[in-house]
Amino acid sequence: MRIKIEEIQEGCILSEDVYSLTNRPIVNKKTVLTADIIKVLKAFLIKEIAVEKLLVNGSPITVKEKTEEGKPAEHEAASFEEVRLEELFLMGAKEFKSEFKNWQSGLPIDISKIRGIMLPLVEKSLSFPSEIFFLHRLSNEAEYLYQHSIAVGLLSAFIGKKLGFKRGDIAQLAIGGCLSDSGMAKIKPVILNKNSQLSEQEFEEIKKHTVYSYKMVQSISLLRDSIKIGIFQHHERLDGSGYPFGERGNKINRFARIIAVADTFHAMTSNRLYRQKQSPFKVLEMMMQDMFGKYDIQAMQALGSGIMTFSIGSKVKLSDGQVAEIIFIDDKSPTRPLVKLIKSEEIFHLEKNRQLFIEEIIK
Repeated sequence: MRIKIEEIQEGCILSEDVYSLTNRPIVNKKTVLTADIIKVLKAFLIKEIAVEKLLVNGSPITVKEKTEEGKPAEHEAASFEEVRLEELFLMGAKEFKSEFKNWQSGLPIDISKIRGIMLPLVEKSLSFPSEIFFLHRLSNEAEYLYQHSIAVGLLSAFIGKKLGFKRGDIAQLAIGGCLSDSGMAKIKPVILNKNSQLSEQEFEEIKKHTVYSYKMVQSISLLRDSIKIGIFQHHERLDGSGYPFGERGNKINRFARIIAVADTFHAMTSNRLYRQKQSPFKVLEMMMQDMFGKYDIQAMQALGSGIMTFSIGSKVKLSDGQVAEIIFIDDKSPTRPLVKLIKSEEIFHLEKNRQLFIEEIIK
């Protein structure tokens, strides 16, 4: 939908790039608009922009839209098939936020509501799996905790599907991934909402969320014991560097290994209160190389199969903003192919130019 500059609200999500008198966009599509970005748009005298129908918090945008006769426009409700994954994701995060607030006030988890949020999302995401890897672009500091929980559930389900899990296990993974950080509701809000680096003492408090999460799901009969352990162990690492007990290797439940990969990947690709997001390709590379030995290799490969959907001839945006075409992919370094810049036709290998990396695939 297109709206006038006077109707822009903070939290709007661009559905198209915004250009002025430049070849490159002044603001890229899928950017979540803040007060500062809105000022930039006004400074460039932009008259109107194209935005998604929902704000980043899942609420619908309200604008004064009229028909030719001057009467308010009426819109029919879209069917499930017509609603895009990212719209369901934003609505799901909004519903999850409401449940999270209930937990903060002391209410128990209503597992039927969590199932009602996650299972339709899983159904949609498994039909359009590549769309899962664009959800991180909607990341927003204020909504991060709620978006993260939904995204971890979806990514966990995706990995489970790729690994050949049965439908019931995939559903358990989705719900377990979603509830893995439910214990954050028991952390003091002053720590949870801190917008600067946590102190050592504060981080120790945050680490208790895995125990709180386990206690919150312990009596839920619809969750299997194996997924409850997965929730409890999702911050353990194969090399023993995780928490709460520093477990190693096979002592870490398989569900926990999958949720760990999903949790870390989404966290590192998202804007958080005190950390900026990074490219999914850069994060995957870091997890497979710099963090080697911490994460389950099969889960990582399953995740990578979803991210690296490009092939020879695909167009990609590089970290310096340039657009390039992939002309060769090395199996040993799939995140660093040989590329040709569209504008200059210069050819170079990303493996030998480590300062650059793929930012995103251009649809």
